[in-house]
Amino acid sequence: MAIKIDYAVSTLAFEYPFTISGGRTKTVQQALIIKIIIGEFIGYGEAPAISYYNIPIEKMIDDLSMKLHLIENSEAGNPEEFYQLINHLFPNNSFLRCALDMAYWDVYGKMKNLPIYAIWGCAWNERLPITDYTLGIDSIEKLIQKIEDHPWPVYKIKVGNENDLDNLSTLRNYCHKPFRIDANAGWSLEESIEKFDLCEKLKIELIEQPLSVDEIHKMSQLKKLSKIPLFADESCVHEKDVELCANGFHGINIKLTKCGGITPALRMIENARKLNLQVMMGSMNESTIGSAAIAQFLPLIDYVDMDGPLLLKQDLATGLTIDYGKISLSGKAGLGIELIRDMFN
Repeated sequence: MAIKIDYAVSTLAFEYPFTISGGRTKTVQQALIIKIIIGEFIGYGEAPAISYYNIPIEKMIDDLSMKLHLIENSEAGNPEEFYQLINHLFPNNSFLRCALDMAYWDVYGKMKNLPIYAIWGCAWNERLPITDYTLGIDSIEKLIQKIEDHPWPVYKIKVGNENDLDNLSTLRNYCHKPFRIDANAGWSLEESIEKFDLCEKLKIELIEQPLSVDEIHKMSQLKKLSKIPLFADESCVHEKDVELCANGFHGINIKLTKCGGITPALRMIENARKLNLQVMMGSMNESTIGSAAIAQFLPLIDYVDMDGPLLLKQDLATGLTIDYGKISLSGKAGLGIELIRDMFN
């Protein structure tokens, strides 16, 4: 059957200004929303624009517009076949591939009348990972206020400034829930070694990306010294990166937008397990559209950070609920979502 594609742009405001290491702060999250129609079935996908990776909305739209006819003139096959096509057409735009791949899986699930995770032979159960709630870099007063406003079973705390240890110590005295920390490549080797002891005393659950991508060769030294699991984030973008991370990390954080979508993420998980790596699925502040795609992976992973809908003031769809970290899906076919309003008029 023929494929029809449409797109829209969303701009959603954060509840709080969102700051990570390097002083990168944003107050809104822009994203490209893809709509794929095959016969009577409609699927949706999402790719947020992240300045760190230099793929703005305009780039995604331009790339799609130039080769849209090639996709629409192709025959709809299974998701793997569709991904081969878009990977060939957009080899340097994983963000656009993600939105297209996600929308295609949504359509495919609806055609099969199954949730995506059920197509993979996975079952939904009560022992699935719960999501953390992320605290961006901020003053200690505001961090405490965020915890008061959002009581949660586990927090992910962004670090990477000179007050890291003081803030973590103060927060630990205030809150006894598990902490995960994310340095976003903001620490040096020496800083990391100095901070490991205190992180252990503070009962930090895991540490994401302490060193820059260029220093991955130093991670094997840190891995030997750390009693806390170290997870690759910026160092694990594409499928080929999984093997490169095996010597320096205990696990990887897979983000659909960075790796190119659901299809490559499945292969990354398979490869990670072969290398005895733990697997976390991460968020790039997606709405419920992209977050519902992340949720399909819960039966396959160890940790999840999919709090995008919690950090944003508004949402684009229904079908996903997060209750004190516990994630529930509608159980409907595909992603299991419905748009709150028609964005494509």
